[in-house]
Amino acid sequence: MNRQIVQLFGLSMILFATLIAFTSRWTVFEADALKDPNDRRGQANKRELIAEQQIPRGLIKSADGTVLARSEPRGRGENRIFRRTYPTGDLFSQAVGYSFVEQGKTGLEAFQNDALTGAENEFGTIFSELQSEGREGRDLITTLDADAQRIAIQALGGQKGSVVAIEPQTGRVRVMATVPGFDPNGIVEKQGQVDVLNRATQSQYPPGSTFKVVTAAAALDSGKFTPDSVVDGSSPRTISGAPLANSGGASFGAITLTEALTNSVNTVWAQVGEQIGPKTLLEYMNRFGFNADPELDYPDGQMVASGVRNAKGALVDDTGGFDIGRVAIGQGGAEGAILVSPLQMALVASAVGNRGELMRPRLTERVVGKDGRVDERLQPVEQSQVMKRETAEQLAGMMNNVVN
Repeated sequence: MNRQIVQLFGLSMILFATLIAFTSRWTVFEADALKDPNDRRGQANKRELIAEQQIPRGLIKSADGTVLARSEPRGRGENRIFRRTYPTGDLFSQAVGYSFVEQGKTGLEAFQNDALTGAENEFGTIFSELQSEGREGRDLITTLDADAQRIAIQALGGQKGSVVAIEPQTGRVRVMATVPGFDPNGIVEKQGQVDVLNRATQSQYPPGSTFKVVTAAAALDSGKFTPDSVVDGSSPRTISGAPLANSGGASFGAITLTEALTNSVNTVWAQVGEQIGPKTLLEYMNRFGFNADPELDYPDGQMVASGVRNAKGALVDDTGGFDIGRVAIGQGGAEGAILVSPLQMALVASAVGNRGELMRPRLTERVVGKDGRVDERLQPVEQSQVMKRETAEQLAGMMNNVVN
């Protein structure tokens, strides 16, 4: 009998240890993943999502105080839950995103979920997180400008595309407009029928002549060229073994870099690209933030890196893997083509406008508690020193000539 009791006790201890091991895994090692709306384990954790319905999520506001997202109560007593509503409809749909138990979370709703739900610190367990009674979310004040956003969407005129505007000195994203948008209030009823793509951060476009700004920055800052350097702008010219022509076949003869940017002369900038070489161009691309996801307070799964991509869609990071002349003018060849997001090109312009210093972009201005106190205020952070101040001033002058 004693032997059976000992065996039973031993079996009980093994089962108890196993229970502790699994509980520790959930509460310590995988707690963050289970709560993270951007992680597949968190997306599958419906228990956490259902519990969150009992928490009044904080408001999301634009910089001027316009309410972009709020929680409204449904039901009474123990059956009371909170449902997210979006007063501005499709105006900020991609940037703000949505939060519904049926659909999960996207955008700022996902990235700032802990703040919006008043979650405990990272050392709390998942079980304490599920004790939602009495919890209130904190409010999120964004950097977005509602009036400017409306103007940007109107300017797109219903055509698919995106507009991004960044405050160069601080990195504040003032506009992140995408067409088409969608109304988050009706997305549950229209599952699978809505275009939720954020073209500002997820779409890839050939930059064309806008990329000549990157090439110019590398050419000037490396000391290999000046704004007054003269290059042959005749057309066509042989670049990487194939003829390249200027727009409309125009031939310019010997012109300065400033004139070549003003007139967007392909043959000049292709030659500049060949002379500075792929290594130098890639170095400056990286300084601008290419070849990596943007350093934005936004879900990683909703952003893509800009750069030269091969036929399989993979980023080309070696110095000999692309047609340098054609990449230098924002195009590409058989080995790879340059593809960018609107956000990335806004960052390029921002760095030039801030005298060569690229500030980390951000959508969050501050997080405010229910007592009105500011719990967190995001400060401007330098991402990289792309070019010398003198170079940025020269380049800004050259860009100014394009529009004047």
